[in-house]
Amino acid sequence: MDFLNAIVALSNYVLIPAISYGSQLALGALGVTMIYGILRFSNFAHGDSMAFGAMVTILFTWWFQSMGISIHPLPTALLALPFGIAATASLMLVTDRIVYRFYRRVKAKPVVLVMASLGVMFIMNGLVRFIIGPGDQRFADGARFIIKARDFKEWSGLNEGLAFKTSQAITIVTAIIVVTALFWFLNRTRTGKSMRAFSDNEDLALLSGINPERVVMYTWLIVSVLVTVAGVLYGLDKSFKPFTYFQLLLPIFASAIVGGLGNPLGAIAGGFVIAFSEVTVTYAWKKVFGYLAPEGWEPTSLMQLISTDYKFAVSFGILVVVLLFKPTGLFKGQSV
Repeated sequence: MDFLNAIVALSNYVLIPAISYGSQLALGALGVTMIYGILRFSNFAHGDSMAFGAMVTILFTWWFQSMGISIHPLPTALLALPFGIAATASLMLVTDRIVYRFYRRVKAKPVVLVMASLGVMFIMNGLVRFIIGPGDQRFADGARFIIKARDFKEWSGLNEGLAFKTSQAITIVTAIIVVTALFWFLNRTRTGKSMRAFSDNEDLALLSGINPERVVMYTWLIVSVLVTVAGVLYGLDKSFKPFTYFQLLLPIFASAIVGGLGNPLGAIAGGFVIAFSEVTVTYAWKKVFGYLAPEGWEPTSLMQLISTDYKFAVSFGILVVVLLFKPTGLFKGQSV
């Protein structure tokens, strides 16, 4: 019985949260790797693009809620998500036309594009804070739990209750759908194959008649879907705060680099590596080991390696180790 309690506690506080968080990081890292693989630069405005997409979705969610529109038991944000994607796509296309297109035409070095993206990052960060404010914004509604801890205790007779949030289930299911659709698009459609060819060899793709501006446009459209979905799912699962999305830039880039920058499969794998590392290192293992330890050997300390306040330090540490010992990441390759 104690073993089952330990499994439930582990699932409750480590496995389910890490899978949910890993799905969010994987979607964000896919956006980073798409831009790097096709447009050839690291987009530091990525986190704030997530914040912008989530912000627009929140504004439409509040509007729908004020009119009594809902899809209970699911959150109303799912209805507002297409509007957030459309707004983010428009912003990214306008930004590309105003900022990045010039540097592509003059064939500027990637570091110049990176610096330009830093400027875009600060502008977007200020825009989001100006519109919605710097504080926490909660917009989740509908049923909060699919499985409630109290109901699970009554059903199982265990001391530990398993709680499975609706937002966690939506995150996992949505991530599977989005990733499946992305890989189908890249591997089965003519446009997707053009994007892969452009990523593999830009000069050869141009000689084959592939329109580079069309490839760039579809890249930004795909990235706008990924960042908005990732931003909204993170906000539903935790809460929305603009500065948090700026901080997410570190674990998202760490996920892309650990998996192999430019490789979509690596981005997904890296997202889960970073998520499980952050959750397991910052979790207090006292309860789990309390169930598993022999009588009289129960731990007295929290058995927590570092505080949750320093969870982003885990991402940074893994990133440093990977860059030092395996800079190509888990999956080699620089192409989509």
